[in-house]
Amino acid sequence: MQTGTRTGTQTRTRPGTHFDREHCVRAVQSKDARFDGWFFTAVLTTRIYCRPSCPVVPPKPENMTFYPSAAACQQAGFRACKRCRPDTSPGSPEWNLRADLVARAMRLIADGVVDREGVPGLATRLGYSTRQVERQLLAELGAGPLALARAQRAQTARLLIETTPLPMAEIAFAAGFSSIRTFNDTVREVFALSPSELRARVPGSRAAAAPGTPGTLALRLPFRAPLNPDNLFGHLAATAVPGVEEWRDGAYRRTLRLPYGHGIVALGPRPDHIACRLTLSDLRDLTVAISRCRRLLDLDADPVAVDGRLRTDPLLAPLVDRAPGRRVPRTVDEAEFAVRAVLGQQVSTAAARTHAGRLVTAHGKPLDDPEGGLTHLFPSAEALAAVDPETLAMPRTRRTTFTTLVRRLADGTLSLGVDSDWAEARARLLALPGFGPWTVDVIAMRALGDPDAFLPTDLGIRRAAGELGLPSTPAALTARAEAWRPWRAYAVQYLWATDSHPINFLPV
Repeated sequence: MQTGTRTGTQTRTRPGTHFDREHCVRAVQSKDARFDGWFFTAVLTTRIYCRPSCPVVPPKPENMTFYPSAAACQQAGFRACKRCRPDTSPGSPEWNLRADLVARAMRLIADGVVDREGVPGLATRLGYSTRQVERQLLAELGAGPLALARAQRAQTARLLIETTPLPMAEIAFAAGFSSIRTFNDTVREVFALSPSELRARVPGSRAAAAPGTPGTLALRLPFRAPLNPDNLFGHLAATAVPGVEEWRDGAYRRTLRLPYGHGIVALGPRPDHIACRLTLSDLRDLTVAISRCRRLLDLDADPVAVDGRLRTDPLLAPLVDRAPGRRVPRTVDEAEFAVRAVLGQQVSTAAARTHAGRLVTAHGKPLDDPEGGLTHLFPSAEALAAVDPETLAMPRTRRTTFTTLVRRLADGTLSLGVDSDWAEARARLLALPGFGPWTVDVIAMRALGDPDAFLPTDLGIRRAAGELGLPSTPAALTARAEAWRPWRAYAVQYLWATDSHPINFLPV
């Protein structure tokens, strides 16, 4: 049900989407949850749209039509199903697989750019005209940026209505609506219920219960199974920067710098979801915070496609079969990760944490954490650019690398974000002093989100390759890894997992 083509450095994977009716019908009839978020089923007789795995009896094929986005369904006059709640599906993995205009636009919309800066702001960030952006989104997703952002606002509103006791007026503005009337009209149109009726459907008055901490929300983040939490949470916990990150009570916790304020998130693995507890200084940051947490944990990945490709290599297949569903641990702040990648050059994990912790204590913004030991936001690039280089406890060459990076980030000549063009970002990073292939590729893999980033010179990768009988020289291993494309970043996770390093184990 999935095919892929590759042109240059860009990979496009197309499952049974609205372009392939037969595969869509088959996925709906089998209630295949793997395709939730890939496409949506609209039922012509009921005017309701569903996810492929909807538990109700599937409609007759002649009554089905298919759309590539919830926004397109809503724009065509269909309402969200009250049983399967298609608006809560995992996001399409295609936006994390690609770095073209549409994929970059979708990542920016998920990050709330349209709500904050409008469509012109979105187009400016992408380097295209407003008309070009709208035309390409309409062609591929059946909806323009305003409709896509509206669908996201509706989903955020539903989440706040059902999980918080906030007054509807506060919810309207926290979700990004410009007026209460628009909020009411959108909720009625999308869910066929008024906001009050939507809240009344919540069982056991859950929505009326006040959270323990003001501004705190408890959420469930869905993912496509399988998901192996070991290396995902193990990596985040083992490399946690003191004051910014910690593992506490079975959850990874960290501070977040957000557009309107700051936040603290706790993320814990569960069998069928990720438990997410968010404390925000400004609820307008909810959509952005959720998007960044999903990106951090790679929750929109398609593990069936990834593992299926890697299993074609007989030497990788046993690793995949032993612990399928590994994700790539990513980041909530691309610039922060780039700084940390430089701090980690040629030193141990413990030493890198120590260096980062000192910077946090000296230059990070303090905040209060009543539930744990988080004390600061990671320092901004602007704050780090103002640091006296002579106070940095690192070799002179790495000091030059560090200061050059933070100055470029601070003055905007280097931009790392969800909208980054991967090839351009790689070229700009390689032009900086002290940036070799390993540093650039680890940033591409974990910060930029390139699923095909590869680390053939990494010592752990070469050691694992030798033990498995794979080529261990960088050139030969790169040649062998051609067959793993476009999922080489996931192959890295499986190869790293052969080691006994703490990054590979779920903390206890």
